[in-house]
Amino acid sequence: MRKLRMGMIGGGTGSFIGDVHRKAASIDGMIELVCGAFSSTAEKSINSGKNLFLAEDRCYANYEEMILKEKELPEDVRMDFVAIVTPNHMHFPPAKMALENGFNVICDKPVTLSLEEALALKKVIDASGKTFALTHNYTGNPMVKQAKAMVAHGDLGKIRKIQVQYLQGWLATSIEKTDQKQAAWRVDPKKSGIGGALGDIGTHAENLTEYITGLHIEELAADLGVFGEGRVLDDDGNVLIRMNNGAKGTLSISQIAVGEENNLAIKVYGEKGSLEWHQENPNQLITRWLDEPVKIYTPNGNGLYPEALEVSRIPAGHPEGYLEAFATIYKNFANHLLAINNGETIDTPDYPTIEDGIRGMQFIYAAVESNNKNASWTKLA
Repeated sequence: MRKLRMGMIGGGTGSFIGDVHRKAASIDGMIELVCGAFSSTAEKSINSGKNLFLAEDRCYANYEEMILKEKELPEDVRMDFVAIVTPNHMHFPPAKMALENGFNVICDKPVTLSLEEALALKKVIDASGKTFALTHNYTGNPMVKQAKAMVAHGDLGKIRKIQVQYLQGWLATSIEKTDQKQAAWRVDPKKSGIGGALGDIGTHAENLTEYITGLHIEELAADLGVFGEGRVLDDDGNVLIRMNNGAKGTLSISQIAVGEENNLAIKVYGEKGSLEWHQENPNQLITRWLDEPVKIYTPNGNGLYPEALEVSRIPAGHPEGYLEAFATIYKNFANHLLAINNGETIDTPDYPTIEDGIRGMQFIYAAVESNNKNASWTKLA
């Protein structure tokens, strides 16, 4: 048994999500960062690695150099997997190269710039025999695990209705016209893809819906908005959804909702009961019943299914949130890699995979197509 060795692509000095990945990967003590290509600029990449106290000879100028040089190292030294934390247009090329050179991959969402790339990446993964994970981090929250388990065990009965939202306000003004890098690439279709808010936060809402309910969105009708001056990608939208069991729902997203910070929330209604979870208050899962009082579940509290207890790290009453949920994705991914290294089999590893990534891209494409046809009902490919 040993720690898994992680390399990172992107996430250099000043990066928000790169730092989140590094912290999340380290929480359970199973992973250590050993190398990286942290920027498209060689000098910044190398300096970022030095600032993270990495060995100088493992601070690389670009991802191509990192993958090829790491491959040449002895097996007990080189990285075990690559974490890709770049803008969307730089997901597919390094993921493909890493997989083809024998490295496992964990990647930010959405999985690729286009649906075509996502489908091509699945072929690369299948041919490589390596493992791929996608960081839909909210699925790692204990109360999300509890919600999923309650639905799977039939506690709510047949699911009838779903309401999910992801509301932010940080793009309410045109901050992409300043030096705000995070905004600039997200409103650029060459770097973001055909979806703006759809790709950035809509895929989280879609993934959370399908993860908790175990259902698939079969078709949708989308009315998207572009409110930012000069923008071409959506920054707001409302989507009607029909699930493959006949359930119906609404999915609302926005990055121009003034005053909202990170308001991801979901309500699921079944024949016998309902549940409600808010990302900004992640330690409470509210449930309501036909003939019982309202019940609120908390991490490490009473009545939890094993799936929730297994990822509750902190004693009851102490808050668990964003980083811990993110860490659960890394932990489950690491456990899978360690099992493979030990010749063991895990039939259904609990982390998002390329299939979830493809579903996300199909959601984006269907929503854009529907919007272009005046919100007509459109099936997911």
